[in-house]
Amino acid sequence: MMTGLRVLAALVLLALTGAATSSLIQQTPERPAAELMDAVMWTREPIGGSFVLTDQHGTRRTDADFRGKLMLVYFGFTFCPDVCPTDLLQMSLALSQLGPHGEGVQPIFITVDPERDTPEHLHRYMSLFHPRFVGLTGDAIAIRDAARAYRAYYKKVEWDDESGYTIDHSAFIYLMGSQGEYLGYFPPGTSADRLTETIWRRLATEQ
Repeated sequence: MMTGLRVLAALVLLALTGAATSSLIQQTPERPAAELMDAVMWTREPIGGSFVLTDQHGTRRTDADFRGKLMLVYFGFTFCPDVCPTDLLQMSLALSQLGPHGEGVQPIFITVDPERDTPEHLHRYMSLFHPRFVGLTGDAIAIRDAARAYRAYYKKVEWDDESGYTIDHSAFIYLMGSQGEYLGYFPPGTSADRLTETIWRRLATEQ
């Protein structure tokens, strides 16, 4: 009987500990946007790292899947009204301009709105852009960890009329090397021509 009570007590303690940990994760304040942007622009901290997410086809993907190619990594969300679709379009145009050389570049879109951006929804959205785009989603913790690795800022903002929400987020295009190393960034609104020019130079150094 005492053994059974000990097991029950242990299970209760484990459940309480898990709940406390989950609460702590959700309540931990994220870093200010200016601080994160400064880290990216001046490379004050390591940028990039491992992630385990799900693509628009429901397949588990990790950063290691893209080794051997340059990566263009973008954090955003599908309900973004202007910045995200504009930047994704420019990335798509750049890949088209690169022609066959674009095979050496992997464009990746990571959502910061996993609540709405399911694999099914991502599949429809990514079909609007270059066919080689990989869209990634996951649970809130997996998305948080990926964003932290890239020092990407995002914050859910409820609308005043309580009819929904939007996501405030940074909008860098991260250029990562063939081994996952950080090579630099493009600011929001970078043209396809500028992307193509820089990527072309990087591809030449990779050969």
